[in-house]
Amino acid sequence: MIEVNVRKDESLERAMRRFQKKFQKAGIFKEIKQHSYYMKPSDEKRMKRAKAIRRQRRRSRRNKR
Repeated sequence: MIEVNVRKDESLERAMRRFQKKFQKAGIFKEIKQHSYYMKPSDEKRMKRAKAIRRQRRRSRRNKR
């Protein structure tokens, strides 16, 4: 569970930003999205492969510069 203690003289907006950063780093939102619907194992493998290919292309483009 994520906790954010509001510091003395800290605005609520700043505390909310800290909470959102912790929430994002923990990967909770990503996990919720993944489990919001069922994906067949074959589709899951296909998506992972496509993601890996995109990641490789991106890295190769960065290395060429």
